[in-house]
Amino acid sequence: MRILGKYAIILMHSGKGYYADGNGIERELNAGDLILIFPEIPHAYGPLEDEDWQHSYVVFDGPQFNLFRNTGIINSNDPIWHLEPVDFWKRRFQEVFPPNPRVSKSTANRTIAQFSYLIADMSATHTEISQTPEDAWLDESMHLLSGPTDSIWLEPQTVAQRVGLSYENFRKQFVKRSGHSPAQFQKRRRIEHACAAIYQNSHSFKELAHELGFCDTFHFSKVFRQITGDTPSAFRKKAQGSPTE
Repeated sequence: MRILGKYAIILMHSGKGYYADGNGIERELNAGDLILIFPEIPHAYGPLEDEDWQHSYVVFDGPQFNLFRNTGIINSNDPIWHLEPVDFWKRRFQEVFPPNPRVSKSTANRTIAQFSYLIADMSATHTEISQTPEDAWLDESMHLLSGPTDSIWLEPQTVAQRVGLSYENFRKQFVKRSGHSPAQFQKRRRIEHACAAIYQNSHSFKELAHELGFCDTFHFSKVFRQITGDTPSAFRKKAQGSPTE
């Protein structure tokens, strides 16, 4: 076993592996499993014999992550999280750490903020989906609400039908388990997609509004400001490191 001296996250995309640490925790790993490495905890991990695994990996350190530990968002007694759907979290990870990023102080600050949010979101999702088999509908619901299906963002009522619940019961149970209504959850996911696209400067606001299922640019801008506190234009200026008025 080794001691890294820093935090690290490893997200498995495919294959099978193993994990063991100085706390006596031993696990077999599968696609969708996320390993949390803590600075002082001896650990070992890797692919099983004759297994070819694919993964994303990041090493990090800083007081904000110590705060996450102190508040229970990350816990050395719970170092393995399982996140589904795998492709969704792989994409979220890659949005925070794109290949060949621009190197600047403003870019570094934004990356830290995005990564901190990603860890918190992963932690919440791990908590939500570490439930009984009877609650598998919640994982499927979050998946359907978190992105387009055949280029269309499904209405919460349609998602309720897909998971076999009446909309009233679906909404009540979703709020109870996630803390948000299905519509609020989906709204935040849409704006997360928008923020990532604005960071990458890959879409016009009109294109984003259409792609994310908003009726027009005005409605998109209104919802964006509700969630982020900024208009899309102001957010883009900050993302580009430009001064705002």
